[in-house]
Amino acid sequence: MTTTAAPATATPVVGFDQVTKTYGSVRAVDGLSLALHPGETVALLGPNGAGKSTTLDLLLGLKNADSGTVNVFGTSPREAIVAGRVGAMLQSGGLMDEVTVGEMVKLACSLHPKAYKAADVMARAGITQIADRKVNKLSGGQSQRVRFALATAGDSDLIILDEPTTGMDVSARQAFWATMREQADQGRTVLFATHYLEEADAIADRVLVLHRGRLLADGTAAEIKAKAGARRIAFDLEGAIDEAALRALPFLTSVDVSGQTVRIQSSDADATVHALYGLGVYPRNLEVAGLGLEQAFVAITQAEEAKQS
Repeated sequence: MTTTAAPATATPVVGFDQVTKTYGSVRAVDGLSLALHPGETVALLGPNGAGKSTTLDLLLGLKNADSGTVNVFGTSPREAIVAGRVGAMLQSGGLMDEVTVGEMVKLACSLHPKAYKAADVMARAGITQIADRKVNKLSGGQSQRVRFALATAGDSDLIILDEPTTGMDVSARQAFWATMREQADQGRTVLFATHYLEEADAIADRVLVLHRGRLLADGTAAEIKAKAGARRIAFDLEGAIDEAALRALPFLTSVDVSGQTVRIQSSDADATVHALYGLGVYPRNLEVAGLGLEQAFVAITQAEEAKQS
């Protein structure tokens, strides 16, 4: 995806400066600092309880930080939202049951300071055919597309998406992300939280990994994969498999044996493969590859958990 470079002196679209938010004894956001810039498409990743939802709530002015500052376009989140500079698609809420889809979208457009035509908004979200349907009669995927329409009812500079494609089928997801690419190519900043890591890998210019309210990793998907420092090794073995011997191989971070197929991760693939041949076995269909974003995400967060345990 094309990214619009931001001048070094430009005011960030989003700025978190040592932001902390606690709920009783739980520190959901812990000294978080980050900046987002125009034209970036940014994926926000993290295990359950990492602080993603609280971070988005702070960004949208739905919650206030206990300490630190949150700025959106150099102002408070609420000021930016009132000015129509922010569009948001949340996981739940925001839909009124006893109205039609068309009525809901028209209302959103009427309230936006820089509104688009309701017909164009519905066409872009792929919901024109269900404009006369009551909101409480929608499927999960249809409800998500309506929420997307509400988030893009006007010309906003920042679009925030919380698990946007949950419930959508494959074709709807592809159409959704094609639309978001267009938004980013026009200079808008897109921030999305997702559990579909393949989406983050394919879509995001930048990936942020949260863990226990802290920013654990920040970079491109390729940089996040490299940060994990491990590679995948897969091969088939004939006959009985000595799992104990496999687990004793050097530099392993994980081992999975399924039938005659072995999948391992190693922080030094060359040394591991050399030692594998030293066992006197003959691995067939040997493959060595870098970690995918999902495996890298798991490796990074597990390593952090091990440090804190």
